[in-house]
Amino acid sequence: MPLRTRFTEMFGIEHPIVCGGMTGVGTASFIAAVANAGALGFLTALTQPTPQALAEDRPFGVNLTILPTIKPVPYDEYLDVIVRSGVKVVETAGSNPAPFLPPLQAAGIKVIHKATSVRHSVTAERLGVDAVSIDGFECAGHPGEDDIGGLVLIPAAADKLSLPLIASGGIADARGLVAALALGADAVNMGTRFQATVESPIHDNVKRQHVLNDERATNLVFRPFHNSARVARNSISDEIAARERQPGATFADVADLASGVRGRREVLEGGDVDGGLWWASQAQGLISDVPTCEELVSRMVREAEEIVGSRLRGLITTP
Repeated sequence: MPLRTRFTEMFGIEHPIVCGGMTGVGTASFIAAVANAGALGFLTALTQPTPQALAEDRPFGVNLTILPTIKPVPYDEYLDVIVRSGVKVVETAGSNPAPFLPPLQAAGIKVIHKATSVRHSVTAERLGVDAVSIDGFECAGHPGEDDIGGLVLIPAAADKLSLPLIASGGIADARGLVAALALGADAVNMGTRFQATVESPIHDNVKRQHVLNDERATNLVFRPFHNSARVARNSISDEIAARERQPGATFADVADLASGVRGRREVLEGGDVDGGLWWASQAQGLISDVPTCEELVSRMVREAEEIVGSRLRGLITTP
């Protein structure tokens, strides 16, 4: 029996599980596999080479990451394509989504904003988004600068929000799903766990490394520059961390190693796990296999039902 929440009802999906946008990973064929498994997946708009290329697919959802970049991003063109393509859900992340909301809302597109703090979540609700996805400190990518883990951050956000809440960061199995729901979330978001699936468009070497890595196999980089990022631990991220510890270090001191293009080309496509930076969360310590998306989602839901129906219920005793 499916787990029904406010999130599944609002977004018309079978299971309260989300595969959020991942640059270089959120391709159409992969997101189709996620959607076919009954979860909500997001194609990453900026993974497409041009806004026009985005129009060639009809994903269930589109991620639009709003961050400062060396090369200007034609956000207006991406928004136009998203609206004209009939996309029903957009996930925004990074900077304040306010400038992007009017055209999306006018088109009847639901917006999920990803935040890393309660205060930013509250702001997103006030701006009129439809749901909030909150990233705990365990997450891959950018966890913010407050260093609050999900066990505190999720219920703290749930206490302040009236919107559906998605828990993100360090979740990889049914235990995380049940825990997140108990903490007040309406769904969970997984990135690292979905990377280690058959349909994920990354090199098999990287998938195998996710399985081999434990919960300690990440590095936090870019902390001195107030742009903290959690990545897989390898020779590149170790070197970046060492350079950043030098007095007076600036981003220029690590820029040659931090290239996103290098990470996608050498690691995700080429399979050299020491070839560049690649995103990974502490959830690596919970990954032991590389299933299909269908197998992963079905297993999570089945085991979540068993946890709620058997183990937790068995803890309640009557006098």
